[in-house]
Amino acid sequence: MNANVHKAHPWHGIPIGDKAPDIVTTFIEIVPTDTVKYEIDKQTGYLKIDRPQKYSNIVPALYGFIPKTYCSELIAQLARERSGRDITEGDGDPLDICVLCEKIISHGNIICEARPIGGIRLIDGGEADDKIIAVLKGDEVYGSYNDLHEVPANVVERLKHYFLTYKNLPGEEAKIEITNVYGREEALEVIRTSVEDYKQNFY
Repeated sequence: MNANVHKAHPWHGIPIGDKAPDIVTTFIEIVPTDTVKYEIDKQTGYLKIDRPQKYSNIVPALYGFIPKTYCSELIAQLARERSGRDITEGDGDPLDICVLCEKIISHGNIICEARPIGGIRLIDGGEADDKIIAVLKGDEVYGSYNDLHEVPANVVERLKHYFLTYKNLPGEEAKIEITNVYGREEALEVIRTSVEDYKQNFY
């Protein structure tokens, strides 16, 4: 038996998938039942506790990132072109992704295959912070959607509301805005661009 005794780093060691960007491997950090926000520790590759959820914000889908992607100069340039805003840079993280699925997934720290159908372009403190929206491959309910405009409007509004409010603290001015909600073709372009950003910064 040829066992791999070393854990692959979720960001750098897991392939994005042979069918990317149409189907992408996704590392899930948090799920809707989590009351603590977890995120990957960039140095070790293990999940770490980012912060307890102080308020009633609940992530409305599986949430994580696409391995071997990066949001840097090229993502910032694309966001500037599409939004017309003065965006200084990408957020310096792998590309975020939300995966819609019917089933209850009890915990994160897992990988899955997802099919991108659109995205939400966030600007967080002047930085591009796109959120790709995808469906779980083979899902009986969401798997039939091919583009974000096919998804019920209330599902999209729930995602938008979460990302506009999940960092807000009472009494503080909001630093996050949504400039674009886009469909499948632009989502695939964002993924390709983030892969190029990754290659330029890590290869």
